[in-house]
Amino acid sequence: MAYAYLFKYIIIGDTGVGKSCLLLQFTDKRFQPVHDLTIGVEFGARMITIDGKQIKLQIWDTAGQESFRSITRSYYRGAAGALLVYDITRRDTFNHLTTWLEDARQHSNSNMVIMLIGNKSDLESRREVKKEEGEAFAREHGLIFMETSAKTASNVEKAFINTAKEIYEKIQEGVFDINNEANGIKIGPQHAATNASHGSNQGGQQAGGGCC
Repeated sequence: MAYAYLFKYIIIGDTGVGKSCLLLQFTDKRFQPVHDLTIGVEFGARMITIDGKQIKLQIWDTAGQESFRSITRSYYRGAAGALLVYDITRRDTFNHLTTWLEDARQHSNSNMVIMLIGNKSDLESRREVKKEEGEAFAREHGLIFMETSAKTASNVEKAFINTAKEIYEKIQEGVFDINNEANGIKIGPQHAATNASHGSNQGGQQAGGGCC
């Protein structure tokens, strides 16, 4: 299916916080309770619509273990959005956010949109990190914030889509140089075809893209 833009995302955070489960819930709408630890990087993709335009999200799910940190760093480059995930039932995963954020900001482009996610909101009885703490951390560091549950799918869709909306708004504002793919944004065949047809509503609708 043709798309107007492709946005590259990266999902980061400690091991076991539910990064792979969030990706699976978003791309396949299913929850896998037992998931092998991600070794290196896994990949998923899905089409969404923003402002009437088809946008393809290309999502890289990274390993949380320290031993894979150097591999993860190479994926920050060329990412337009990042989902920084912690587990609301494990305070240590929240305490490590600062390190992850420093890493992300050091190795990514300065305009990358970062969404802070407190995952496993379905485990309220085991909560160790208050929602207010997540909100405060996000405010302090200029992040978008949301609590999600990969298990019940609560807010998962919203988290990925709101990040895309923020990226899209930055494109409209001219913040991102969309001709530089190092920013994690690629102009798709639909967008190019639309421009070629001088704004015709049919422009690009018939353009055949690769399967997603």
